Amino acid sequence: MPRFVLLTLTVVVLVASGRVLAADATAEDWWGLHGQSTFVTQYHPGFHAAFSGPNSLGPQAQARETFDLTLIAGLRLWRGAELWANPEVDQGFGLSNTLGVAGFTSGEAYKVGAAVPYVELPRLFIRQTINLGGEVAHIDAGLNQLAGSQTAHRVVVTVGKFAVVDIFDTNRYAHDPKNDFLNWSIIDAGSFDYAADAWGYTYGAAVEWSQQWWTIRTGLFTLSKVPNSKELDTHLFDQYQFDQEFEERHTLFGQPGKLKLLGFLSHGRMGRYADATAIALQTGMPADIAAVRAMHLRGGVSLNLEQQLAEGLGLFARAGWSQGQFEAFDFTDINRTISVGLSSNGVRWGRPDDTVGVAMAVNGASGDARQFFGAGGLGILVGDGQLIHSGAEYILETYYSVAVFTFAKLSLDYQFVDHPAYNRDRGPVSIFGFRAHGEF
Repeated sequence: MPRFVLLTLTVVVLVASGRVLAADATAEDWWGLHGQSTFVTQYHPGFHAAFSGPNSLGPQAQARETFDLTLIAGLRLWRGAELWANPEVDQGFGLSNTLGVAGFTSGEAYKVGAAVPYVELPRLFIRQTINLGGEVAHIDAGLNQLAGSQTAHRVVVTVGKFAVVDIFDTNRYAHDPKNDFLNWSIIDAGSFDYAADAWGYTYGAAVEWSQQWWTIRTGLFTLSKVPNSKELDTHLFDQYQFDQEFEERHTLFGQPGKLKLLGFLSHGRMGRYADATAIALQTGMPADIAAVRAMHLRGGVSLNLEQQLAEGLGLFARAGWSQGQFEAFDFTDINRTISVGLSSNGVRWGRPDDTVGVAMAVNGASGDARQFFGAGGLGILVGDGQLIHSGAEYILETYYSVAVFTFAKLSLDYQFVDHPAYNRDRGPVSIFGFRAHGEF
C-alpha cells in the first residue's frame, strides 16, 4: 500500500508541474501530461432466482467497487506524430466477479478483479496524422491528444497497444463509462465482439481516411490466445480480427449527426455451440466449449447513430448482429442487440456542466447459444448451469452526473435488468451505482 500512495503523489506532482510548464506552450504542444482517477461502486438487493450456476449473478444482496488511477503521458515525435503511454493502477471487482449479465453493469469493471492495487499498461501507441488539405480545425489538448490542428481531409494511422473501441464504434453520448453510461451494451454495441485481452486492450493498427463529410476506418488486431483470456496471441496472422467502419456526417433539421456502419471478422480457434451441446447430450456432462475449439471465421455488423436534437440534447442508437454458430471470443455473449437513449447537459436548469442520460438495451442470444447454455455450457459472462425458460435480456439505465469542480464529477446511476443472462427464471434485479471521476 505505501507504494500505491507514493505512485498517487508522484502522479499529482508530475501533473501539477506539467500544467505550469504548459502555460507557456504554443498553439502546437510538443508534450502533454495528464491524469485521471475513477471510482465506481454498485449495489443490488437480493432478487428472485430459481437456480444459480457458475457464471450467475449472485441472488444475495451485494456491493462491489472498482478504482483506477491513470497517468497519461504524450510526446510529439515529429510533425503529426504523437507517442502516448497510459500506465494505470487498478483495484476492485465487478458484481459477482463480472459475471451473470450479458450486458454487464459496469464498463469500469474488468474481467480480472484484484483485492490489492496492481499496475497495468493498457495503452502504448503512436498516432500519425497526415493532413491532406481542406478546412483547418484547432484541436484542444486532452487525454491522449496534444493541442494542434488538423485539416478536414486527412489520414490518421494508429499503431501499438490500445482498445479497438478507442477508434471504432465511438459515440459522443454513450461510449465513456468514466463520464456517461456504465452498461456494456449501452456504451458499445453488445454484439461487437472486438479483439481484446481480459482488460479490454490489444495490439494492432488502424487507418482512418477522412474527407469533408465521411470517414473510412480499417483495423487489424490480435485476438487473445484463447477466448476471454489475459494473454494476447502475438503470432503474426494466427488469430486476428479485421474491422471496417464507414462513417457519414450529416445535418438534419439544422442539427449535426453521424451514422456509422461497422463490420468485424475474427479468425481464431473457437468452439461451435452445436458441437459442444451434442457431446453434452451424449455424455450427460455439462457442455464444454473448449473441447471442440478449432480454427473458424466469425463475423458481425452493427449500426451506430448519434444525432443532436438541440443544443446540449442528443439522441443515440445502436443495432447489431453477430454470427451465432460460434462462441463469443473476447467481449460478451450477445448475438443480437439494440439500444437507444437520450443525453442532455444541464444548461436548461442552470447547470451546463452536469449531464443526465436515459437508455435502454435489448440483448439476445442465438438459438445455438441458448441450447448450449441450457446444456450447462459457460460463456464469457453467462452460464447459469441450465436455461429452462429463455428470453431476451432487457436493460434500462439512467444516470445524473454533477460537475462538482471543472475537473471532478460525481454521478448516481440506476439500472434495471430483466431476464439476466437470458434467463426468465432469474430476476429482475435493480442495480444502484455511484461514480466519482476526476481529470487533472
